[in-house]
Amino acid sequence: MWHHVTVEGGRRMKEPFGDNRSRLGAALLGVGVVVLIGTACSLFTIGNDTSAPTSPPPRIDNTARIAAITATANGTTGLCADIRPFYWEIGDRLGSVAGGSVNRAGSATRYGAQTAMPIGAASQWMYAVYVATRRQAIPASEDIFALSLRSGYTSFSDVPCDPIESVADCGRRGSNGVATPSHFGRFFYGSGHAQRHAVEPPPGMNLGSFSRVTLGRELQRVLGTDIDLTYTTPQVADGIRTTPAAYALFLQKILGSRLRFGFLLGNNATCTNPATCATAISTPLGTELNWSYSLGHWVENDSALGDGAFSSPGALGFYPWINAAVDTYGIVARVDSAGGILASARCGALLRKSWFTAGMQ
Repeated sequence: MWHHVTVEGGRRMKEPFGDNRSRLGAALLGVGVVVLIGTACSLFTIGNDTSAPTSPPPRIDNTARIAAITATANGTTGLCADIRPFYWEIGDRLGSVAGGSVNRAGSATRYGAQTAMPIGAASQWMYAVYVATRRQAIPASEDIFALSLRSGYTSFSDVPCDPIESVADCGRRGSNGVATPSHFGRFFYGSGHAQRHAVEPPPGMNLGSFSRVTLGRELQRVLGTDIDLTYTTPQVADGIRTTPAAYALFLQKILGSRLRFGFLLGNNATCTNPATCATAISTPLGTELNWSYSLGHWVENDSALGDGAFSSPGALGFYPWINAAVDTYGIVARVDSAGGILASARCGALLRKSWFTAGMQ
């Protein structure tokens, strides 16, 4: 893990009194005199403390960082120019620090903080935090295999579930609920793991009877009703529709420990590239990246896209991340029906680098 806590213990030393009782008596008398003098002095000083009040530490001046990341986001060439239009945001546990809409000439599409959009696989991160919160931040083994996409349910159809279906209906449609025993314990990117996990009775989440409407309300019940989200289909790992502002609040809650998931970031991570790892079967990243996959999120531990981060990019182009130090979050928000998981991630990594180096990229 990327976070460590050091606890320093003290040792109590004993000193014998000895046999000289008079020395002890004198010491006690001296203590009494000091106490009396201190008490008397305090009678004259109560209410007369003229010391200056303690001032809060000054806020970090982010002027240079904001200028750099804004210039990078609005650059006319490069990785971010390639994915216009989009909305971007960066912030910390207290809220947004900077953000903006980047438009494309000739396009009427505009994205902002309050633009509702499908977020694709970024839904998986929300579901993982929902599960971990219900488990009091101690996921069961069944949770770990499902959320790290190693449960063996690798036959989920690419055809979206019907909005009128229940979570269980979606889970048993076609081959969606079929397990492949030889795939258990091996990474396979897909929605079948979470769907089966949601349907199963305990130790599953027992959400089979839920509709897309009640499923959204259930996640809000646990994550917070202040996080505005709905499900367009009852597909738990892929069906959420929300706004960048709502997803940013979700990330802020993780950073501020209002949702107890920060210390689970990167937990039980597994390799994902079939070209370099025998325990990986399928990845949407191709063979160019060697990211790991943790509980509902990627671990960007490959320097190909810059510094490390935890993220959950969706195929439609929505890319949320938390940095390795777990003190900053960012979002690149857009909808790309042609796919955009890596394109948004590349722009997001560029914005992240621009922020932390205070230099335009």
